[in-house]
This record gives sequence, structure tokens and C-alpha cells, in this order.
Amino acid sequence: MISDLPRDVAEEVLSWLPVTSLGGVRSTCKKWNTLTKDDDFIKKHLGKNQRRKVVMLLDYKVYLMSVDLLTPPSIERIGKLVSLNHKDPAAAADRVEISSIFHCDGLLLCITKGSQLVVWNPYSGKTRWIEPRDSYNRFDTYALGYSEKNNCSLPRSHKVLRFVDFYDWSLGRGVHKFELYSFNSNSWKVVDVNPDWTLGYYQRGVSLKGNTYWFAQEKLSLVPRTDLSDLRDFLLCFDFTKERFGPRLPLPFHSFDEIVTISSVREEQLAVLYQEDGISPYTVKIWISSKIEPNAVSWNKLFLNVDMKPLTGFLFHYTCGSFFVDEEEEEVAVVLDEARDEVGRITSNIACIIGKNSHFKQVDLGGLVDPSLDLPTYPYRSPPVFVCSYVPSSVEIL
Repeated sequence: MISDLPRDVAEEVLSWLPVTSLGGVRSTCKKWNTLTKDDDFIKKHLGKNQRRKVVMLLDYKVYLMSVDLLTPPSIERIGKLVSLNHKDPAAAADRVEISSIFHCDGLLLCITKGSQLVVWNPYSGKTRWIEPRDSYNRFDTYALGYSEKNNCSLPRSHKVLRFVDFYDWSLGRGVHKFELYSFNSNSWKVVDVNPDWTLGYYQRGVSLKGNTYWFAQEKLSLVPRTDLSDLRDFLLCFDFTKERFGPRLPLPFHSFDEIVTISSVREEQLAVLYQEDGISPYTVKIWISSKIEPNAVSWNKLFLNVDMKPLTGFLFHYTCGSFFVDEEEEEVAVVLDEARDEVGRITSNIACIIGKNSHFKQVDLGGLVDPSLDLPTYPYRSPPVFVCSYVPSSVEIL
């Protein structure tokens, strides 16, 4: 039988399999389950799979995508990540619908369409469903991070930040909660925060070196008689080691009601995308940090400056704009968006590959647009589409 192969032969054969096939391999026999979770095998397997990989949320499903930005560029589905175990064993994993994901340290924090919370390691197939302290709110913002130990030999302590801060007109009062969940204690605790800032509901944080960064703006209620366009905007970081928000960090631009998204670069730096919607509309600008810490940031010169009007004829949708950059080979950015028909209705999910000298390619990501979906703002709003870098990890979900 093939399962009786010598260990070194089995390790070599299995190391060539894609990440999405490992779940099936592990269910074949205990011997292979143990082998594919061994640290030496993981290092070998990752070494055989050097092509850039990203995780993409498309039509409420999580896909592992292979990206090749050389000519002709391609973004291909390697497979659907279906190892997510449902709380109900009778429910098929493929039926777990994910509305939002957050990547940190090889783990995915997934928020289901039913507002449940689960942390998932797609590489090992392990999950941890997290129960709320009281109840989750559909306006919750989440982040996944970790605190570093003084002793480097000790495992990182992973945590989930959950907060909501808005005025609920249906209740006639403000809703204000900041909580932190610890994997080690399997419990929530209240974090004392009195924010003088606000986040757009469509703003997703980005994890970098265990901390999370957001694009934020000054809270209007604290700045009376101020013109909206004069409200300050900045980066905001939650430090998971100190368990607190840091100071306001400067951006290389000022934005008001325009497209702003952030992304990580090689898990070392932060990139920020800004698309103007004013005197010079449609222009996309991307900067990459030269230094990024919870209490300090500095920016390199402009990475990209591209006028999108002759290329697409429309702005990126403000709830889209999720992106990643390739600064080493092609000096391009890949920005997710939604294609539109002649009257402006959204028809499909796309990836726009943009670069210097008007370099532009468009890749159809597939996916169906269902106008009946219960999503905010748009009668023709498509399912959420989001991309983040992904490096498989053997991190245990304790």
C-alpha cells in the first residue's frame, strides 16, 4: 500500500502537494497525519511552494490563490480551503459562509455570515470557535494579534481584539465596548478605551509583527463647528503586547471621503493606497513605509502614481480596494474591485494589476453578483471580496 512507503520517500512525495490537499492526506492514515504536521516536513513543504500565494475571500468562501505577475499575468485558484470545522459536526465545512477574514501569523480569524467567530489554521486544519462574553454585534470590528514573550523560546500569546463604538439609532443610545480575548486563558476581558477617533465600517485592519493597524479619522463629535474636510486622518495601531492603542501616526496625504486602504509588505512594512476623488480624480497613489512601529512610522517616496481614468473609467468602490504590492520584481500593485456594466451596476469581481508607465491588466476572478444579498449601501452590492498575503504556519491553536 502507498501508506507503507518509507518515511523519507513519503515525505518527498507529499511535500510536492498543494496546501489545499493536505487535509485529505491527513485523513488518510495516522502515519501521514503525524508526518505532515512535523516541523521538518513543514519547512520542506514550504520550500517547494515558493510561488506567491494569497488568501482571497470570494462569495463567502476562502480560496488559496497562486499569483504570477509576469507576462501574461495570472491569478489562479489553487483550491478552496474547506478544512474549517463547523461547531456542528453534522454541518458540512463547505457550508460555513465567511463574511470577513483577518490574517496573522498563519492563522485566519474568520467572522461567519451569522456573526460567529472562529480562528482557523488552514495548514493544520485546526480551529477554535470563540464564544462571546455576552453577544456579538453586527457592527463589531475585530483584530487578531499576539504578544511577544521576553523569552524567545516561549510560544507567542495570541489574542483577539473586539470593539464597537457607534450610536445605535434603534436603541437611542451609544454602544461602546472594547474587549480582548486571550487564547491562553480562553476568556474575554474589558479594555479601558475612550476613543477620540473613528473607523469607517468598511475599514479592515492589517496585522504586522503581531500588532494591528487601521486608517482612522478624528471623531466629529469632539471637534465642534469643524468642516468635515478638515478632520484629521492618521494611522492607528493596537499593540497586543501592551494591550493598548498607540499614538496617532502620520500619513503621507490628507483624505476626506476618498479611497484609503492598507496592506502589509513581506510581513515587514506597511503599504497605503489612496485614490483621489477631487481636483485630479481617479489617480491612485501607493506609499510603502520605511519604518513601522506601534508608536512611529516613516514613509519612503511614492511607490506608484497611476491615473486610472483612461484605464478603467471609474473609481475603485470604497468598500473594495483591498490590495498587495510586488516591489521586488515588477513594481506593480494588485487591487481588487468590481467590474461594472454600462449603467454602473456591479457584474463580477476583478483584480486590477497596475504599474508604472500606464501598465494595466485586468483579471476576472469569477464569482456571481446577487442583488438580493443582504449587504449595506448598494442595491447591486456584490459579496465581499478581500485579499491578504498568506504564509502557511504550524502555529498551534491551543
